[in-house]
Amino acid sequence: MDEITGNTRIFGILADPIHHVKTPQGINRLFRELQFDGVMVPIHVGSEGLAKMVQGLREFRNLDGFVVTVPHKSAFLALCDEVTPESRQIGAVNVVHRTADGRLLGGMLDGEGFVAGLRAKGHEPRGRSVYLAGAGGAASAIAFALARAGVSRLTIANRTTAKAQQLIDRVAQIYPDLSMTAGSDDPSDHDLVVNATSLGLRLEDALPLDVSKLDARQLVAEIIMQPAETPLLEAALKKGCQIHLGAPMLHCQIELMASFMRGNFARNGESA
Repeated sequence: MDEITGNTRIFGILADPIHHVKTPQGINRLFRELQFDGVMVPIHVGSEGLAKMVQGLREFRNLDGFVVTVPHKSAFLALCDEVTPESRQIGAVNVVHRTADGRLLGGMLDGEGFVAGLRAKGHEPRGRSVYLAGAGGAASAIAFALARAGVSRLTIANRTTAKAQQLIDRVAQIYPDLSMTAGSDDPSDHDLVVNATSLGLRLEDALPLDVSKLDARQLVAEIIMQPAETPLLEAALKKGCQIHLGAPMLHCQIELMASFMRGNFARNGESA
């Protein structure tokens, strides 16, 4: 695409804050490679305006789809007309296709992207014990994906313990043999430590876990892409840990997202 015209198909990414998003660069690069006349733009919308924004997007006739990120993934489930079975299990949406008649069809690719990103960097999750910080939309997707990948044990830690337990209960319905517990901020005695919260996006954010309990045998992974090295990863390096950046999770989703937003997916979803 050399320029935007009246024929250009529009795609968006909904987030708050918006400054950190990297998806438009990846999607627009892919569109250029495919010689597809489309463009993705960032859309900054807060939680208080999300429902109104969605009503407007339904009427946006040259809009084919959009990506949903922090903090809207869980809330967006109820705003879709139809979601994939994976989204229903996870309880969140991170990619949406808008049909010609304005219906919104949602899916969730974060978990698949995270595990693929680990493997792309040579980190096989199968057989590992995992500490997962967070129980929101992205964390839920990652929990299901790690269970599917064959981790040996999963500890889920969240500021609200009840929310962590709810996620454990949902995962247990599909993977009843996986050992799971709700944890504290102590990540010790785990092979893989994952921050699946948004803590680290802002300079004033607290750390998502007790970094004093990290040790050099652990791999510490982020899902945050900006900054590339979050305070958590900086602390992990000082403790001698291996680190895994947030960018591979996105890189492994770009083609999947582009395909989904354009309507190329199995129509076996469920009404929201």
